[in-house]
Amino acid sequence: MFTIDDLDAHEILDSRGRPTVKASLLLSSGHSGAVSVPSGASTGIHEAHELRDGDPHRYRGKGCLKAVNSVRHIGAEAANRPWRSQQELDNFLIGLDGTPNKSRLGANAVLAVSLAFARAVAQAKGQSLWQHFASLRTNTVPMPAHLPSPTINLFSGGVHAGGQVALQDVLVLPLPTRPIDEQMAAMAEVYACAVDLIARDYGQRNLTADEGGLAPPFKNTHEMLAQADVCCRTAGLEPGIDYKLAIDAAASHFHVDGRYHVDGQILSAGELVSLYRTWCRAYPMHSIEDGLAEDDWAGWQELYAELGDATIVLGDDLLCTNPNRIRRAAESACANALLLKVNQIGTLSEARDALELARGYGWHVVVSARSGETEDDWLADLAVGWQADNIKVGSITQSERLAKYNRLLYLGGREPFGPAAGHLA
Repeated sequence: MFTIDDLDAHEILDSRGRPTVKASLLLSSGHSGAVSVPSGASTGIHEAHELRDGDPHRYRGKGCLKAVNSVRHIGAEAANRPWRSQQELDNFLIGLDGTPNKSRLGANAVLAVSLAFARAVAQAKGQSLWQHFASLRTNTVPMPAHLPSPTINLFSGGVHAGGQVALQDVLVLPLPTRPIDEQMAAMAEVYACAVDLIARDYGQRNLTADEGGLAPPFKNTHEMLAQADVCCRTAGLEPGIDYKLAIDAAASHFHVDGRYHVDGQILSAGELVSLYRTWCRAYPMHSIEDGLAEDDWAGWQELYAELGDATIVLGDDLLCTNPNRIRRAAESACANALLLKVNQIGTLSEARDALELARGYGWHVVVSARSGETEDDWLADLAVGWQADNIKVGSITQSERLAKYNRLLYLGGREPFGPAAGHLA
């Protein structure tokens, strides 16, 4: 049993200079947990509701004082009673909010409490946070055989960067045949090659997007993919052996009146799928994320039918870490992978249920950060404890991104992940 003695919150600023929520929770045992929650820019309409103040004279309406007050209200209701488990607390939070999408208390408030409780309980149990997250799946402390491989933002367009390219990100994945420190070293070299390439070919340096991806003035997506591939090869990496590329299209943002506006063209879903097929044949493609709009179910079926055997078809806005949408996507053959963002659903327990459902379908799972991040590193522990295939944090610049990568590097030097574990499979 765990009893909450005190629960408070305050506003902090995320990586875009916008407010978010940090909650601090104290157990009667004296153990504590403090957690900062992220916020998204490319958000799906089916995500849990993020509570903002709406005051145009303060942070242009993006203030989080209402969410801070929600945390304090939760504290008044949750304090001085015994909590047997994370599930029991999360069920209480869901019931206290009483809405389908956390719109009363706000998913940013609810998640902050859910995570702060988990961190405090981990401390009380004398466990690393990743071990405690693992125990939420199985009620034991398994020893995962691997760390998730990073998915690195290299070049950005779309709502993360603007410019002429509609697609949001081109990413690079080191293949998990080497330890995490070698994977990160390889990605650092790719990034350095990209900076050099931009300075040479575009006369610019270090124009970056929300998640740290470089944003030179590419004319189209083909150019962005080609230059990403050049950077990897220049870094001495072999395609399909050392690295693959990935696309985060965020297609809902260039879907207008049933058509897709891409690289100066107006395309049907089928024509866009054909374009993806062309890119997959030209480059060592690992995955396509949000390749179609979030409610274009027929388009997703076409994408999966065309590319799903050889390419990971990854749902973010399509799925919103929501079991109902995961179930529909699996049953209608629309995707084979989940991008898991805990703040899309609002509590740890609900996110775990989404994970278990996706794994039950045999899906690939990528644990993801948001564009508005903080220096908190709990996401790395979550990806490790829940045995994600990949972790998607952003580029290898900016402290809010590096906090997660540095946590992975720390874990990678220690058992069961370090030298005693050998190379990672």
